[in-house]
Amino acid sequence: MKTKVTTRGQVSIPSEIRKRLHIESETKLEWIIEGNTIRVIPIPKDPITAFRGRGKGVYTTQDLLRDRRQERRREDDRDQRK
Repeated sequence: MKTKVTTRGQVSIPSEIRKRLHIESETKLEWIIEGNTIRVIPIPKDPITAFRGRGKGVYTTQDLLRDRRQERRREDDRDQRK
């Protein structure tokens, strides 16, 4: 889908995208520049509620602690070789 920037720097979001991502009036958008690409991310009105349940069973606190222990061991090994 293509849109056009107005002389005032405004852009219309196509209705299909607005409906699919639940973008309504007063929805805030975050603009991120990555090289020559722009990412536009809608920010939910209540980001905590929107995020709730997204990480269940995917990456637990135990996984995080295990990974940190492994990283510490690698760092210690590297420091001992110096």
